[in-house]
Amino acid sequence: MAVIFGVIMRAAVPLSTAMQGKVDRLNLVLGEGLSGVRVIRAFDRGARQRERFDAANLDATNTAVTVNRLMAILMPALFLMLNFTSLAIIWIASHRIDQGLMPVGAMISSLQYAMQILFSVFMVTAVFVMLPRASAAAARLNELLDLTPDVEDPADIRSTEGGSAGQASRGHIEFQNVTFQYPGAEEPALSGVSFTAHPGEVTAIIGGTGSGKSTVAGLIPRFYDVNAGRVLLDGVDVRECTQADLRARIGFVPQRAVLFSGTVAANIRYGREDATDDEVRRAATVAQAADFIDAMTGGFSAPIAQGGINLSGGQKQRLAIARAIVRRPDVYVFDDSFSALDAATDARLRAALRNETAYATVVIVAQRISTVINADRIIVLDNGQVVGVGTHAELLTASPVYREIVESQVSLEEVA
Repeated sequence: MAVIFGVIMRAAVPLSTAMQGKVDRLNLVLGEGLSGVRVIRAFDRGARQRERFDAANLDATNTAVTVNRLMAILMPALFLMLNFTSLAIIWIASHRIDQGLMPVGAMISSLQYAMQILFSVFMVTAVFVMLPRASAAAARLNELLDLTPDVEDPADIRSTEGGSAGQASRGHIEFQNVTFQYPGAEEPALSGVSFTAHPGEVTAIIGGTGSGKSTVAGLIPRFYDVNAGRVLLDGVDVRECTQADLRARIGFVPQRAVLFSGTVAANIRYGREDATDDEVRRAATVAQAADFIDAMTGGFSAPIAQGGINLSGGQKQRLAIARAIVRRPDVYVFDDSFSALDAATDARLRAALRNETAYATVVIVAQRISTVINADRIIVLDNGQVVGVGTHAELLTASPVYREIVESQVSLEEVA
């Protein structure tokens, strides 16, 4: 029984491990089909998507059938062993009884004891039928559980509260010769980036696609750790304070607005749970979201579907901005958060933000010149390096890269 069990398990374990990967592939294809259903319909690729699903499903099915066939062999084989054992005991005992060497009762006892022992072994074996799948799943879970976060709180914690002692305003951000490279990337996303953002000012970051704008925005709340250089908040390296303390002082609006299922008010209060109704409405008003919220059935109690699918892109962006405003942080980071807004709404929002964030540090990552033209300081990035720092007027004459960006957008607007 042990030999049969060992042989079957030796063949089944690798197949079960492979099946887990194929189930992953099946779920991936299915998930892509559900999340990308509009694109699939728009390009009439439904048949192609079905073919991908059928291929992944057939691959997983064939492996599952092979594993289950092995498992199906196990039970009959073990029952066969039980029956052969009974026959062997009766055959041998019958000759000994015939020779007068063993009483009949001893044979019956031996048979009963053997069956009890073998049935116990059989039940243990039955429990281990799921061993291949369980061992494969456990190995994959352990891979996840053994992972350690790349960003961890330091053992020696410093507070950013006291980093700028004697300063009336808080939220000074300084990049000191920062270099950062994503894991597995061939080249750094940022190289030797240095600049300062002051409270009460708007610092804009602009550049072409892949220039490192969003990477700069992600380094401020310490989503990643720099490879070289330092990122300072009020004179304290962000790696020397806890992530909770650091991020409590930052209002971050991501490039892709993310909303959660619940109500409009609950999504805005995600920035600060104890915000009052008046503070929630004020944040929505500054974010130019109050009008469309009031037009919704239920107003601020209106439901938000999972992922905010019942709102437009611009509406989601404005709610994400309101979520950061209600937090009233020392630092605002807007990572291309105005891209889905029309020009008029963009202008009104920036004007309202000027008053709301008058004493905070504002960092805006953008691609449209109209969004950054009035910034107190504009950082121009190109291939992960700072190639210009100044106001709009200064950069027009001093930075060829900035001038090229401006001319490309102005010419496009003239054509339109």
